[in-house]
Amino acid sequence: MEQSFIAFIENSIKKNWDLDALTDYKGATLQYKDVARKIEKLHIILEESGIKKGDRVAICGRNSSFWAVSFLAAVTYGAVAVPILHEFKADNVHNLVNHSEAKLLFVGDVVWENLNEAAMPLLEGIVLMNDFSLLVSRSEKLTHAREHLNEMFGQKFPKNFRPEHVSYYKDKPDELALINYTSGTTSYSKGVMLSYRSLWSNVAFANEVLPLNAGDSIVSMLPLAHMYGMAFEFLYEFSVGCHIYFLTRMPTPKIIFQAFAEIKPHLVVAVPLIIEKIIKKSILPKLETPTMKILMKVPIINDKIKATIREQMINAFGGQFAEIIIGGAAFNKEIEQFLKMIEFPYTVGYGMTECGPIIAYEDWKKFKMGSCGKAAPRMVVKIDSPDPENIAGEIITKGDNVMLGYFKNEEATAQVIDKDGWLHTGDMGVIDAEGNITIKGRSKNMLLSASGQNIYPEEIEDLLNNLPYVSESLIVSQNDKLVGLVYPDFDDAFAHGLTNEDIEKVMEENRVELNSMLPAYSQISKMKIYPEEFEKTPKRSIKRFLYTEAKG
Repeated sequence: MEQSFIAFIENSIKKNWDLDALTDYKGATLQYKDVARKIEKLHIILEESGIKKGDRVAICGRNSSFWAVSFLAAVTYGAVAVPILHEFKADNVHNLVNHSEAKLLFVGDVVWENLNEAAMPLLEGIVLMNDFSLLVSRSEKLTHAREHLNEMFGQKFPKNFRPEHVSYYKDKPDELALINYTSGTTSYSKGVMLSYRSLWSNVAFANEVLPLNAGDSIVSMLPLAHMYGMAFEFLYEFSVGCHIYFLTRMPTPKIIFQAFAEIKPHLVVAVPLIIEKIIKKSILPKLETPTMKILMKVPIINDKIKATIREQMINAFGGQFAEIIIGGAAFNKEIEQFLKMIEFPYTVGYGMTECGPIIAYEDWKKFKMGSCGKAAPRMVVKIDSPDPENIAGEIITKGDNVMLGYFKNEEATAQVIDKDGWLHTGDMGVIDAEGNITIKGRSKNMLLSASGQNIYPEEIEDLLNNLPYVSESLIVSQNDKLVGLVYPDFDDAFAHGLTNEDIEKVMEENRVELNSMLPAYSQISKMKIYPEEFEKTPKRSIKRFLYTEAKG
């Protein structure tokens, strides 16, 4: 099989010419031939304005068909794409555009309102992705190319633009394809350099294990500028001729349900937070009535109830999907036990930006609860521990998906990729005899007890998040004691008539309950209530570094 990522894109466009390709939910649809035409016009702009192969082209905007076209145009031209999360503050966007030395920036209208072109002096132009008009041009060639674009396109293709005209850059496996800046829960971003081989291997992996065909529908709700959403809600689906619907707004449970009911996607890719919210708000309350609790204990009725709940949940996600893939953050154990109990078709994968992103996966039918699958094709995973099955050690990996390094940061690269090519993930885990990987926590989040025991705060948070009126939590170390920071579910508490004083009492009861489940060395000394949600990355992970010192 030819190891060419761009060949995946080129072949799909030719093969699926008349099929629907990209739709902005509740908006316009582009067919594969429309995408090809737009790519061709953008190639003319890139070429005529003097952008060379290997030059950086930044893309920053909300998920949309225009975002997808801008990205495809950059990579199929041979430029290095620099996707930037639209949630980043303006100063961050300026810094990343400058750090990547981008020559051109494709920007969404909402992002553009806050940017300042004077803060990005290296750019030759800024293009509004909604209609590919020029917002800023510092090059006469670029201005001329945009003004005469239709004329140039007509001269190049005088007798219609057809599939045989589609011929893109011939990529080499080890060549740099994109720089993806980690949103990171660390305090600064690093530019992950991914090769064409990594993109090819991730798309090839999805082709090998995920059951999608030309014409199938998918809802894209994760940020496209993040590798998880880009690889498995866009690039793979585009490569097989799917119809991709972009949720152009914030994916709240209400919008997601509405979209799933209409679109009926054939595969669902999600982060735990979305699944957990849907189950906690819509499903679990119905099961916690006294009658339901009794019925759940009667075997035959129990099976019928489980089948009904499973059907309700499958229908909530549109009823057509083969499986739901959950990844991007730790998954709540209680929710996972519930899904397993009703035999819901879910699986949990594991990856990181540095692997573009996939490291481990297992089909839902063979998936082991609590794990995050086995090493993906073309990847090897080891645990750096004297007893990998029983003693947690750092998860290390090597293979085709691994990055080339961090852009302009050899020191950071040397810290994570050792001389033998192993990528040190920073995650702690164990691996069983069958190769199932179970993550214990982040090594940099690991706390050491006074008696030298390893404490994984994520494991304690998982228990705490299941206690009454806890919306989310963090366990931090303060003066050698563990403190629980809690953002309560105020809506639920107030709906049940609780006051702020009551909530404090409940949290103290939760602390006692939690400690009864924990060994002596990881007891929580006190709870601290936070009045608002913890600040999160676009991947919906809490920015731990902001809270490592418990205030007050």
